[in-house]
Amino acid sequence: MSKELFDKVSLKCSKITTRMYSTSFSLGIRCLQKEMRGPIYSIYGLVRFADEIVDTFDDYDKAAFLDRFKKDTH
Repeated sequence: MSKELFDKVSLKCSKITTRMYSTSFSLGIRCLQKEMRGPIYSIYGLVRFADEIVDTFDDYDKAAFLDRFKKDTH
């Protein structure tokens, strides 16, 4: 496996996440310069998962999930 493959897969996952959760934001990203799109998709993909923990996982220990997410991110 190469880092290039990992980066490609990660970006693809971020694009899918952005498009599934926010059609309007995804459309807005397409208005940006091409070199800016990948980084914006990646940032949105990351923070969307943190937001999902807060908004959705009511029957779980959100603090523990967020702590684990934070550690995994670092």
